[in-house]
Amino acid sequence: MAYDSFHILKSTAVPLPIENVDTDQIIPARFLKATERKGFGDNLFRDWRYDQEDSPKEDFVLNNPIYRGKILVGGHNFGSGSSREHAAWAVYDYGFRCVVSSFFADIFKNNCLNIGVLPVQVSAEFLNTIFETITHNPKTELIVDLPQQKIQINSTGASENFEINAYKKENMLNGYDDIDYLNNIKSEIQDFAENTPL
Repeated sequence: MAYDSFHILKSTAVPLPIENVDTDQIIPARFLKATERKGFGDNLFRDWRYDQEDSPKEDFVLNNPIYRGKILVGGHNFGSGSSREHAAWAVYDYGFRCVVSSFFADIFKNNCLNIGVLPVQVSAEFLNTIFETITHNPKTELIVDLPQQKIQINSTGASENFEINAYKKENMLNGYDDIDYLNNIKSEIQDFAENTPL
């Protein structure tokens, strides 16, 4: 499989209540030389995480030990800017398996779905509720249920449904990328080719 299958994720979350986070902020252009998906997590939000002497900035959330988890909660319009797929690679390589926002840039959203990161788009109101709950209690757990297409705040039961393309949903449930999907239906493709007149 291309990556771990995704069904139900229960995890604490890291809040990043910043709007219009673009892909150059997610992974600066100077780190795009590698062609494999490995190592990009080290430079996720590099210029926000470290100063010019490569020392961690204490006021940035990824450097705050009270916030941990496999879910990143971002502000509105997350992943805008250039189409670099390295941004999604960096999110995945750091250890996040889900990003929650009230709006995603389409290309970033699709890049995430292609590598096993679930982008969950919620209403602005529910996003604010998540931020407020996590700020009040950093140990708050979110439950992301892909089969039911629902995200829930575990401590309160507040929840909201989210949309996902049916094809991408099936791939994430199985841990498939596009090539894995084609390999999985190889026999059907062969049957169609053999039984379809030219």
